[in-house]
Amino acid sequence: MFSSLYVHIPFCIRKCRYCDFYSVKADDALMSAYCEALKKEIVSRKAGAQTLKTVYIGGGTPSLLPEGAIKRLSDHISGFFDFAPDAEITIEANPGAIDDKILQNLLNSGVNRISLGIQSLVDAELSALGRVHNSEDAVSAVISARRAGFRNISLDLIYGIPGQSLDAWRRTLLKAIDLSPEHISAYELTPEKNTPLYEDIQDGTVGMPDESLAADMFMLADEVLEARGFRHYEISNYARPGRECRHNLNYWDRGEYLGIGAAAHSFIDGVRYDNMPDVEGYITALAKDGLPTGGSLKLGEEDIMKEIIFLGLRKVEGIDLNVLKAPSMAVAADELILNGLLERRGSNIGLTRRGMLLSNEVILKLFEAL
Repeated sequence: MFSSLYVHIPFCIRKCRYCDFYSVKADDALMSAYCEALKKEIVSRKAGAQTLKTVYIGGGTPSLLPEGAIKRLSDHISGFFDFAPDAEITIEANPGAIDDKILQNLLNSGVNRISLGIQSLVDAELSALGRVHNSEDAVSAVISARRAGFRNISLDLIYGIPGQSLDAWRRTLLKAIDLSPEHISAYELTPEKNTPLYEDIQDGTVGMPDESLAADMFMLADEVLEARGFRHYEISNYARPGRECRHNLNYWDRGEYLGIGAAAHSFIDGVRYDNMPDVEGYITALAKDGLPTGGSLKLGEEDIMKEIIFLGLRKVEGIDLNVLKAPSMAVAADELILNGLLERRGSNIGLTRRGMLLSNEVILKLFEAL
């Protein structure tokens, strides 16, 4: 039974140059029809829920929805699900798409955690990413969210941006910390196929920072954030004590969750399934009282073990040593410990800092030993 709910809002002002997530251009009529379809899917999927401990409204840019839409959606969800008293209810927002009124409406809708995609506090870097906001907008958005009454603010940052220096990354980190968020995510930019950034890299128009510089940026984030009271709890995530993102921890712990909306993913009763990545097809399917399911996968024993490894090792605390039951896996783990990529942490085994930089190689080595 699931206790986490994800709601996908796939609308943007425009698509960022590096983004390959499913999204479409915001349109008021389309967004209104989409919200009605979301309500229908909630009714269809409500069976099997426990009391909801987390809700995450992501995108896209959820704050672009018409005024009152989040409140109506929240009320609808509350009509079909019970909520834990301390439920974490997160919404993603971009600095270029919020104002004081929107923020107050989000709070009035029951949202108690906001994740702001500021990405950088250097204007040239924001331009390189194709963001619609500048660094001043980013700072103002954080200040406005705090003034509105948000007591749990997360900031998304990106490193490894074309043209970014180590000093520039340090300045972004320090400025972000000065804004006093409860949580910071620091992601390395990964050029994805079929994005403008990837095409520019392929034709030589844009150059990416080399691997050693990206590694230095990762280490710098770790050093600067931990020195200022943020606990590194997942490869790309840092939090003040007790402010870890509980919704994402449920993913990494392989907890069950329901995802609604076009392109949303779910994990229930050992089956992973996804909805069709097509807003209009999604609306049409639900208008005909159908389900917008794209595909599904029933996990076998090997699939489960692989997930335990690659999801569990994302967390700094790692995975229980007892999971590595096969002798060949124990041998592989010992070898990775000797090479300084894994280390024992009580009854767990987790990635070292160096291991985090080479996590794909570590995971592949353990997979090969299955």
